[in-house]
Amino acid sequence: MALLGFVSIFIIVDLIENLDRFIDNHVPWKIVAYYYVYSFPWFISIALPMSVLIGTVFSVGGFVKRNEWTAMKASGVSLYRLAIPLFLIGCFISGGSFILDNEWVSWGNEKRFEIDRDYVKRRSRHKLKNVLTNIFLQKNSQSHISIGKYRIKKTIGTDIAIVNLNDKSILQRLDAKKITWNPDTSLWVLKDYSIRSFSEKGGEAKVVISKDDTLMALGFSPDDIKKQARSPEELNYFELTNRIAQLKENGVDTLRWEVIRYMKISFSFTTLILILFGIPLVVYKENNGLSFGAGMSVFVIFSYYAFIKFGQSLGFNGVLEPLLSAWLGNILFFSIGTYLLVSAKK
Repeated sequence: MALLGFVSIFIIVDLIENLDRFIDNHVPWKIVAYYYVYSFPWFISIALPMSVLIGTVFSVGGFVKRNEWTAMKASGVSLYRLAIPLFLIGCFISGGSFILDNEWVSWGNEKRFEIDRDYVKRRSRHKLKNVLTNIFLQKNSQSHISIGKYRIKKTIGTDIAIVNLNDKSILQRLDAKKITWNPDTSLWVLKDYSIRSFSEKGGEAKVVISKDDTLMALGFSPDDIKKQARSPEELNYFELTNRIAQLKENGVDTLRWEVIRYMKISFSFTTLILILFGIPLVVYKENNGLSFGAGMSVFVIFSYYAFIKFGQSLGFNGVLEPLLSAWLGNILFFSIGTYLLVSAKK
C-alpha cells in the first residue's frame, strides 16, 4: 500500500509539473500516457526503499502497540531474532531492486527521454547534443572506428579513421576528412579519403587515394553514432561498464559515468539499510513507538536521499573518488542504523 501510495504521488506531482510543457508542445494524450508508462519503473525504484521503511515501521510498530513485542522479549526472543526475517526479505528486495534498475528503469528512461526529445522539443529536459566529439565505435573485435567530430542533425562527420585488424596486425585502414549520410541509399558519402591495405609483415600492399566523392558502406549508421549521445541514466550497469571502457580508450574523462555506474549498485542496498533503520526506530520508545517511528521515518527518508545526492555531487566534481561518493550515504546511514540497533532495548 505504501508503494502504491508513493508511486501515485510521484505520478501526480510529475504530471502537474510537466503539464504546461505537454500543452505548449501539443503533445497527444496518448503519448503522455506512454511517457508515464515508461516512467513507472523509475518511480517504483525510487519509492521502493521508502515503502520498505514505512512497511517495517508499521509491522514492528504493530507488535509494540499490541504488546506482542513485550511477550516476545519475555519468551526470550531478542530484537536480533526479530530482525533476521526482515533482513532476509531486505536482501531479496535489494536484489530485485538491482534487476529492476538495470533491466527496466534504464529501458524506461531511454524511452521516455526519446518522447521528451521528439515531442517536447521546446523546454525539453533531455536534449541531445548537436555536436559529438571524440567518438569511438567498435562493431566487432576486428573493426575499430573513430570520428573526430559528428553533427547529429546534419549527419556529417569529420576526421574519420576505420582500422580493420586480425589477431596480430592491421589489415586495412581507411581515413576520410568528411563523411555524409545519404538516406536514399543508406550509405555514406566519403570525401578526401584514402584506403591502405597492409601485408602480414606490416608493409603497405596497396594504397587507394580518392579523386571524387564515393558512396560506401562503413558498417555503421547515424543511429549507431546517436547512441553515443545517450545519457548515463539510459544505460544499465553493464552498458555503462562497456561505455566507460570505450571512453577511456579515447582519453575521455569518465568521472560522471563512473559515479553513476557505482550508484547502480549502491542504490540497490538502500532498501536493506532502511530496514536496519526502521527496526530500532520503533522499539527505541516503546510507549509511543509507532508514532515516533512513523515521524522519524519521514525524516530518515529525506535525509538519506539528501546524502545520496550530496555524495553524488562530490563525485561529479572530483572531490571524492567515484566509488566513495556513490557509497557515502550508505556508509553513513549503515553506521547510524547499526548503532541504533545495538543500543536499542533487546
